[in-house]
Amino acid sequence: MTALPNQQPIPVAAPTAGANPARIEGRAKRTNVLVWAILLVGLVLVVAPFVWMVLGSFKPQGEFLRVPPTWLPEQPTLDNYQRLFDRLDFPRFFFNSVVVAAAVTIGNLIFAPMLGWALAKLRWRGKGFVMGLVLATLMLPAGATLIPLFILMSSLGLVNTYPGLILPFVAGPLGVFLTRQYFLGIPDELIEAARIDGAGEFRIFRQIAFRLLGPGFVTVLLFTFVATWNNYFLPLVMLSEPRWYPLTVGLAQWNAEATAGGGATAAFNTVITGALISIIPLIIAFIFLQRYWQSGLAAGSVKG
Repeated sequence: MTALPNQQPIPVAAPTAGANPARIEGRAKRTNVLVWAILLVGLVLVVAPFVWMVLGSFKPQGEFLRVPPTWLPEQPTLDNYQRLFDRLDFPRFFFNSVVVAAAVTIGNLIFAPMLGWALAKLRWRGKGFVMGLVLATLMLPAGATLIPLFILMSSLGLVNTYPGLILPFVAGPLGVFLTRQYFLGIPDELIEAARIDGAGEFRIFRQIAFRLLGPGFVTVLLFTFVATWNNYFLPLVMLSEPRWYPLTVGLAQWNAEATAGGGATAAFNTVITGALISIIPLIIAFIFLQRYWQSGLAAGSVKG
């Protein structure tokens, strides 16, 4: 093939010698070692605080704050657990947390899919505006709503009650957003076929959409339960009677009172032991449901 007039030939790089397989294999091994080293460091940073909590709950008071610290208890003891139940109304606080977290989670599992379905598949005026409000609520700092919620619950006479802690969160914006994103993945043809067969909207939602929610349902369950279980600021503002305290507020308030009375070491031991027991339900939930919520979160993240 001849070159056209006034056209310079395209330079071609000289062929290089074949890559050394041993060098490529060595580079891959070094990369794998580096990746595993980074992952190991991250694992240690994540797990170390939990290991410290578990071991620290069995240490006596003097050893707990020893400098330099010890990892393994030299004289293991159950005094911290005994003190937790003798000096603190721990069963009552635990029961309050279970009641509030369970009620809020059940409410979100009922109402969030309904709102998510309406925002995803139904046609109605103002749907875009309502979706904008949901997104704005997600981006709003939680502290910005504390005082308005307190004023609202106080005007309704719900201060120092379970409903005052439950009603503001029975249809959380995160649950609505996640279920809406998941419902967007359901083919419109399936819904139209059900409508042609004479099925009403509620029947379509109950027999088709709700049954297909699957992993998205578990995702809402876990996210809502964890957020409610760890909620601190709203119960702190909403409650003034200790018998209504959840674990988060009960442990913090008892620690503050004990510290003010000069028992900082004993209080700290008790609080860390109570915190260890309080995270057990969360760990159990993640162990049994992690495969479902991971797939549900991935399914909801690819739809717009």
